[in-house]
Amino acid sequence: PEEDRALETELRADPKELAEHVMLVDLGRNDVGRVATIGSVRIPEQMVIERYSHVMHLVSQVTGQVAPEHGPAAVLRATFPAGTLSGAPKIRAMELIDQLETSRRGFYGGAVGTIGVDGSMDLCIAIRTLVAEGERFRTRAGAGIVYDSDPQTEADESRNKARAVLRAIDLARRMFFRRSLL
Repeated sequence: PEEDRALETELRADPKELAEHVMLVDLGRNDVGRVATIGSVRIPEQMVIERYSHVMHLVSQVTGQVAPEHGPAAVLRATFPAGTLSGAPKIRAMELIDQLETSRRGFYGGAVGTIGVDGSMDLCIAIRTLVAEGERFRTRAGAGIVYDSDPQTEADESRNKARAVLRAIDLARRMFFRRSLL
């Protein structure tokens, strides 16, 4: 608990994390605003700490009332890929991703969930995922890059995220099949 409080204080004071978060919340507001009723975009929760077993995140919630002329497809087009996986400015960032990344992302960063016949949606962003192709497994991971990012730190973060997915799969494989993947 004491270590968690210290880590929370450090996270809340980290200029790089704060700058990245503010940029992404602004991008989220812009994305939601493209399909929301004018004046309905809100941020009911801002920079709240969410704790998980091995990580803490700064979290903000962006909401808006979908304008009557927009259906589920328009909402998806406006909000995916999420700025957290594309960057800002979004269009230019996606162009750079297309130019610089050596393989397609597939469903990584896409939407996973349900869309009801009434237009209701319950979706999440496909991260921390694994693609199985026969006996081969592929995972993707990334980190937020801003002006003052340290390339080694971001590369380490990406590797750690990918390792966590592989460890989870290995644990499941050992539990159910009594053999290790790693």
